[in-house]
Amino acid sequence: MTQIFDNPADFADEALDGFVAANRGYVARVDGGVVRSTEVPAGQVALVVGGGSGHYPAFAGLVGPGLATASACGNMFASPAAGQVYRVAKAANAGGGVLLSYGNYAGDVLHFGQAQLRLNADGIETRTVLVTDDIASAPLDQIEKRRGIAGDLTVFKIAGAAAEVGLSLDDVERLAIRTNYRTRSLGVAFDGCTLPGAEAPLFSVPAGHMSLGLGIHGEPGISDHPMPTASELAELLVSRLLADKPDDAGTRVVAIVNGLGTVKYDELFLLFGKIEKLLTKAGLTVVEPECGELVTSLDMSGLSLTLLWLDEELEQYWAAPADTPAFRKGNLAPRSRRELAGPEAEEAADVERPTAAAAPLGRLAADLLGQTRDVIVEHEEELGRLDAIAGDGDHGIGMRRGVDAAVAAAEQAAANDGGASPARVLTAAGEAWSERAGGTSGALWGSAIIAAGQALGNQDSYSGEDAAAAVTAFVDAITALGKADLGDKTMVDALVPFRDAFLTAFDGGATVAGSLAAAAAAATTAADRTAELRPLKGRARPLAEKSLGHPDPGAVSFALIATRISAHTDTPDTNTSDTGTLPTASRLANSEPAEQGAQA
Repeated sequence: MTQIFDNPADFADEALDGFVAANRGYVARVDGGVVRSTEVPAGQVALVVGGGSGHYPAFAGLVGPGLATASACGNMFASPAAGQVYRVAKAANAGGGVLLSYGNYAGDVLHFGQAQLRLNADGIETRTVLVTDDIASAPLDQIEKRRGIAGDLTVFKIAGAAAEVGLSLDDVERLAIRTNYRTRSLGVAFDGCTLPGAEAPLFSVPAGHMSLGLGIHGEPGISDHPMPTASELAELLVSRLLADKPDDAGTRVVAIVNGLGTVKYDELFLLFGKIEKLLTKAGLTVVEPECGELVTSLDMSGLSLTLLWLDEELEQYWAAPADTPAFRKGNLAPRSRRELAGPEAEEAADVERPTAAAAPLGRLAADLLGQTRDVIVEHEEELGRLDAIAGDGDHGIGMRRGVDAAVAAAEQAAANDGGASPARVLTAAGEAWSERAGGTSGALWGSAIIAAGQALGNQDSYSGEDAAAAVTAFVDAITALGKADLGDKTMVDALVPFRDAFLTAFDGGATVAGSLAAAAAAATTAADRTAELRPLKGRARPLAEKSLGHPDPGAVSFALIATRISAHTDTPDTNTSDTGTLPTASRLANSEPAEQGAQA
């Protein structure tokens, strides 16, 4: 387990600071990640990669000449926020456009996608190539749904080499897309990994077994198997990948045996030798292979095999020189250091003067966010355990990071002389939530809180219709951004019933408090019922059977928050008392509050 840290919440930032201190000849720290500290030729395409921390050498270790120009670095196993990606890409831009490339995970897609929109709006032409190499996460006819694991390296390397020789953004994108299509990976785990400060791994593998088809964020595999011999394991990995090869596959392949954290190099080498023999027997020529730790998952005991089927053009760029802290190939001329001023500072917005009606509502918004924080603190561990059943176990941690930041930002905004409107308070809170939490929930909650604030605005008077508009805006922001539908087993399954119940009660003459009580009860019931569903979106989708019988953690956390907010508005005119069994939303919502010291 990870043992060297002061505060687990600061682990990712402090590790990144130390990485930069140890590699100043390659990288410089910017807000949200790292960029090359050496000169980048004017007009060169900037390859910006990234994702959550905990995967070194990916992603910051791959920044340097011949590979990535910059890396946006999120928290542990969590996507960097859209603002972080935006600032890193602005700092990396050399005038030739930006290619964003990262693994196909929902949080990354949301945050990098938002950053791409901002960059293009700024006149910086930006494209995206998702890495989808993991054959265990979706069938071949749904290749676009596959997640990215160690195949990140092949896509990043070839795109970076193409950018290095001065190819256009069109050509760099074209080569990255082709590389991704011709890359396949499959991994196994012998034991799970442990987040800094956690007392137990995110998952465990039964003694004498291995888990097949794991992810790199602490997700367990899709099935457990008796532990094979090295020869049997090599045969399993090779046969599965060869059966999934691209239509236009040739006979020259790059083979990458990747250690996920604690498998020793001697073991990796032993396995690689057996894999090479099997590939040769299958009529393939292995070209410039790699064997070692390239995309890890903290201290996970496991490994993966990646195959890239080459063509003449791809082979040229795979073989091209690269010089980064963690990946070096061939020889490159020394580069001069450059001074980095960082991205241009945006002009500060005019200080808003809240109306007499808006200032108290802004204070109430900050207070309700405080209640949101308290309920998340009380149930952080339960939410994490629920998420670990078919995900990576970080839902409670991510929600805690996001809401802590949101409350701090909201309280700071509301404490200004004269107070602040709900629009200002909730915009500050939403931006802070997104920045600090990262991941899918960070993007969704941040966008929804901002949307609710914009719906309330800075008005001279407020009515119940404004509350209904804020509820609708909150829900619309999440459904538009996340693109999930009812039945997909996501937060939407509790969110839409919440909205519908609120509007029905309000239209029927109930007060805002009464409408909130009815909505919270509907959300709680709906969250409990997600236990009957199989996930069709998100990281839990490849582990649908494990998820069955357990409610969705996003739906549960939303129901908890809705219940707490309802309880702290005016006395409702409905009774939302409910019962249930852990870990259902109803039982969590009605459990005893945590000790006051835990609510700080």
